[in-house]
Amino acid sequence: MEQETLAAQTLEAIGTDALYDESVKRLLANKSILAVILKECVPEFKHCTTREIAEQYIEGEPQIGEVGIAPDETNRSGELIRGLNTEDAALTEGSIRYDIRFYASAPGEDGLIGLIINLEAQNRFNPGYPLLKRAIYYCSRMISAQYGTEFTKSEYGNIKKVYSIWICTNPPKDRRNTITQYSIREEQIVGEAKEEVRNYDLMSAVMICLGEETDRNYSGLLKFLEVLLSDEKTAAVKKTILQNEFNVPMTQTLETEVYQMCNLSQGAIEKGIQKGIQKGIQKGIQQGIGQGREEERIASVRNLMQNLHMTAEDAMKALNIPQEDRDRIKQALAN
Repeated sequence: MEQETLAAQTLEAIGTDALYDESVKRLLANKSILAVILKECVPEFKHCTTREIAEQYIEGEPQIGEVGIAPDETNRSGELIRGLNTEDAALTEGSIRYDIRFYASAPGEDGLIGLIINLEAQNRFNPGYPLLKRAIYYCSRMISAQYGTEFTKSEYGNIKKVYSIWICTNPPKDRRNTITQYSIREEQIVGEAKEEVRNYDLMSAVMICLGEETDRNYSGLLKFLEVLLSDEKTAAVKKTILQNEFNVPMTQTLETEVYQMCNLSQGAIEKGIQKGIQKGIQKGIQQGIGQGREEERIASVRNLMQNLHMTAEDAMKALNIPQEDRDRIKQALAN
């Protein structure tokens, strides 16, 4: 019983919104879901099936972000990236927390190539700064964090390409149902010098902006993610669409995560409704208090007029009623 009480208190302290966010991260970190995203957003996987990506190329278990690790407690300069916690930290750089980060290999001309991939779920497209700049910073940080883990000294040839993929669930209208990639490209200014693509194509930021069913381009990955993250579709509907249209194997774990996210989403909606009701009640109380005070002032003015034979203006002056309220009170006295 004590454990149940403690659990209930913990859930209450965390809050429905935070639990929903964590549920979304766990759902997106499922390899079957990641495979669908990688298939469309990472060119290195364009010739692979989603099953191959999920079963052969995503290495280990994707790491989901953790909260509350101070920078001076997590100096990881000596750790290997495989199995690394999702937070990069250094005393001079502060701390960065990734939603999801994982290691993957992809087929290349000379064999498998290593990739480091970060996936973020973002509700606000305009959080007060250009979201794309944050995505590019995440890419830069994932590259710089490889020093001492993937390469040392001047072994820059061992740097692995990184991707930061952002799923924006509430973008502005002109961004809805779009997928845009930002990468380093070669451009000849003088002459026709050519460099191997793998030596400069080291980072890509991908912005996935979801939309509505009625918007253009509602298909493929955009439809897949809208269905998956929708707070309107039921778990049963999601399960049917994922299985039948996108061939996502609905394992027991994935099915549980889908149902849990839907339940938390419904809880968040009900919580919002309840907050609205409480806010309405509170507003009504305040309005009632204000109305009561107004009636008291009108009654006081009337008493002075009747008992002391004062004019309405003199009575209001005696009661220190503000000038801007006097016409309204005079009108109420006349009714």
